[in-house]
Amino acid sequence: MNKKGRHNAITDVLGIEVGHSTDLDHLTGVTVVKAPEGSLGGVDVRGGSPGTRETDLLSPVNRIQRVDAIALCGSSAFGLNSVGGVMRSLEERGIGHPVRDGKMVVPIVPAAVIFDLGRGGGNRHISEEEGYRACHEASGGRLHQGNVGAGTGAVSGGLKGGLGTASEVLESDFTVASIVVVNSSGTTVDPETGGFYVRGLELDSEFGDLRSDVPAKMVPRPVIRRRTQGQHTTIGVVATDAELTKPQATKVAQMAHDGLARAIYPAHTMFDGDTIFTVSTKKGGPPGDGSDNDEDRELTKIGLSAADTFARAIIHAMISAESVAEFTCHREKYPGAYR
Repeated sequence: MNKKGRHNAITDVLGIEVGHSTDLDHLTGVTVVKAPEGSLGGVDVRGGSPGTRETDLLSPVNRIQRVDAIALCGSSAFGLNSVGGVMRSLEERGIGHPVRDGKMVVPIVPAAVIFDLGRGGGNRHISEEEGYRACHEASGGRLHQGNVGAGTGAVSGGLKGGLGTASEVLESDFTVASIVVVNSSGTTVDPETGGFYVRGLELDSEFGDLRSDVPAKMVPRPVIRRRTQGQHTTIGVVATDAELTKPQATKVAQMAHDGLARAIYPAHTMFDGDTIFTVSTKKGGPPGDGSDNDEDRELTKIGLSAADTFARAIIHAMISAESVAEFTCHREKYPGAYR
């Protein structure tokens, strides 16, 4: 029987650390997921309006076999400026791809952004210094969720969105975990009842006082016309200690999108830039017993867990979010969904 990890967070994958920079005045921020030495990555981009950096580098056909950190950024395309600070923090510690006969390093830091500009008033966006601070202060253990880091200004289907995380330990002892910034044009709940579409994925009573008997119908409806249409995107990272190849990491990122699509309706629209990264720390050995069929079966289990943990992390983001400015959180909009 699979179970959640000790902290029910992406930091349950040994060596993964997370840091945030949060601007509550302007409702934006950045979250950095640091990977241990020897990690590699994959990515899958499915939204119609992505803002990304270094995603091509993660393609299975390309050469570099490492990833040092993933940056999840607010401030739309301006937020990619913060990645320079992440790189500077890593470079100071000698972390990165060695160049010039090992005398220098170039940190490998893929990134993706959400649109949160102007939600807190003013036109300020995150800077290189905030990326540096988020990386420099990254640590393991329990994680803050909701209005923190890149989730500070997130909005989901008209409700206050945020940052969430979840983990799962498989029967094979591999750990799979996700961290997500929920900033979607679609909704995570039935708008009439407030019931979450993927409430049934709960492990070990992780959702606390969230009721399990609130119905959640997913009925066909037209794309809602909103003043903020096109100003969204859900992004995140799946991490595992299984020793994956780049093609396998890419497949896990693809399967994780199934969790996003189950938890958010509609997903992958032309108004979202939905992007999911995979990080394999390679600390737990390869999947399977070495035979092709067993390896594929184990990889499928990892991909299924990636989808489930991503969906569960989406619920954690929404129930942890707090109302701010004109954006009402789920707890205040739907008090009847809680005991």
